[in-house]
Amino acid sequence: MRYLHVIPHLIRDSELHPARKDKARDPFGGDFLEQIARTPVRTRESRLEKIRQALTIAVPQLKELHLERDKYDGTPHLSGRSEHWRPKAGWQREDQFSDGTLRLMGLLWAVLDGSGPLLLEEPELSLHPEVVRFIPLMLWRVSRRKQRQIFISTHSPDLLGDKGITPDETLLLHPSGEGTQVELARNNQAITALLEEGLSIADAVLPAVAPKRADQLALFN
Repeated sequence: MRYLHVIPHLIRDSELHPARKDKARDPFGGDFLEQIARTPVRTRESRLEKIRQALTIAVPQLKELHLERDKYDGTPHLSGRSEHWRPKAGWQREDQFSDGTLRLMGLLWAVLDGSGPLLLEEPELSLHPEVVRFIPLMLWRVSRRKQRQIFISTHSPDLLGDKGITPDETLLLHPSGEGTQVELARNNQAITALLEEGLSIADAVLPAVAPKRADQLALFN
């Protein structure tokens, strides 16, 4: 199983993250560009095009996505061309992409790069709610041929608002004195009743995992 929680600042500035001697992939995305650069050209270009197509929901103006190396020091850079009225304008590098765009690129690449179970932590961070709603669809688009098992941890009602998410694939995590207890949403009678009344997974599940006495935080001084 692979864990991934992309930190955009590490992608923009690789000097913030030392190179790993064991060549293992960094779970925080510090070697994201090197991972792309080490991939055979045909596979790399195919994956980048799939990512670009999936990103049309969040970044509709993105028309091209390529990796190139700096001609002076060989540093890999991810370049994207946005739609522009001038034919040779509109190119940007990773240091000009938004945090949300970089996170999505890293997450989508991780889905394509491997076949084992993948755990994505809070992929909704830095993204507009209207984009978050389409994360499940984007992940499905890039992984539907690989049949890869993907786990997503989230507290986002927008992400859980996808109508394709069922109680059979929704797990509730309950902290306890003996560790974290895992419950399948389908086995929770209260949640099942709410879903039968027409509520979404988000409305039925999130209250069940809300911290007890969270309102007391407003009294802290």
